[in-house]
Amino acid sequence: MNTPPAQDTPTSATSPTAAAPASAPKFFHDHYVTVQPTDIDINNHANNIVYLRWVQDAATAHWAKAVTPDIIAAYSWVVVRHEIDYKKPAKLGDGLRVRTWVSTMSAVVSERRCEIWRDADNALLVATKTLWCAVHPETGRPKRIDPRIPAALLAEANFLFPPCPSSTETHFSKTSHRRAGR
Repeated sequence: MNTPPAQDTPTSATSPTAAAPASAPKFFHDHYVTVQPTDIDINNHANNIVYLRWVQDAATAHWAKAVTPDIIAAYSWVVVRHEIDYKKPAKLGDGLRVRTWVSTMSAVVSERRCEIWRDADNALLVATKTLWCAVHPETGRPKRIDPRIPAALLAEANFLFPPCPSSTETHFSKTSHRRAGR
């Protein structure tokens, strides 16, 4: 079976599915994948590590579309931390939308969020929060983030784009309240 290539669609702040005009800011990015036989584990659903691959692929695609080639050449990124909440399993053949956005940036660290939604029923399968450290591509040492990067990747507020269906707030804001006993 041939694996279809993942597709990426930059989306605008007004529509979760419409392609954004070339001049629109890239506040969030949708990356599309289909669950393949090699993604399935012994439990007959996508393996946990595959979700990380999809998250990284979506982040990489968003980065490549949002910033200029000179910035891409000047930076590399390494993961400092992943937080993943698994809600529902992805099964063989499921079409998935991997939505990613950068929520905050400091001098060298970027916090990126990601949600993986099943297209057939708009079910939220996974929500992630990843801390990425900007590094110099040759030395691997932390590198201060150029001011053009937040301008290309950060929304003025996390809610400039509409939530995916059946979601009115981010998954992490819900779970952090439960964990804190509120």
